[in-house]
Amino acid sequence: MSFKPSRQMHLGAEAEVWSGSWMGRDAVSKLRRPRKWRHPDLDHRLGHRRMMSEARLLIRLKNAGLPVPALWDLDPEAGRMILERIPGRPLIEVLRDATYTESFIETALINTGAVIRQLHRQAITHGDLSTNNILVDTNGNASLIDFGLAVIDYEVERFGIDLHVIDEILGASHPEHIDAIEQLIKGYAAEEERLGAPAELSGGAVPTATEVLRRLEDVRSRVRYHG
Repeated sequence: MSFKPSRQMHLGAEAEVWSGSWMGRDAVSKLRRPRKWRHPDLDHRLGHRRMMSEARLLIRLKNAGLPVPALWDLDPEAGRMILERIPGRPLIEVLRDATYTESFIETALINTGAVIRQLHRQAITHGDLSTNNILVDTNGNASLIDFGLAVIDYEVERFGIDLHVIDEILGASHPEHIDAIEQLIKGYAAEEERLGAPAELSGGAVPTATEVLRRLEDVRSRVRYHG
């Protein structure tokens, strides 16, 4: 791989992420970090399996026209993938930047909801819908990144939990944006209206937006009850 790193973007328990260039194009390198508490052979097998799954899902979503990074190179043995670098700022930074207008924030949140619905219509849940994993460009368009925990699923519960993750984050980390989750849900539901009922896929029927939003309310009530 001829990746030329320029800046470390993230260093976490799971991966080390760098921005740089690959074949003259802006790119991101994602290098899986070994989990030292696991046996090395088991860790390698699990890491290899997760990276291959992430790569397949990225290709599937890109082919479906979703705003996700293109996969440009993959070395599963080394635990590294090279991805297209998508322009934009993480939603967490946008929500904390007082220079953005309320109108821009609302547009960004509505577009985020629309992109999440597009993802769910592919029978894929993200698994880590934090405001760090959503990028917003200068026009308020949203993109999704980091599919390390994403899976194919048809159970409505998992889709409701996907939305509940960002619901909790918006409420806890961005309380100044009182209607943030309502604006995101507005975009989620509107995207279904725009596209029509989801088509049945090879694995079965994808839950409708109405079913997912109903399940989100159910998850919320369970969390409140047990909290």
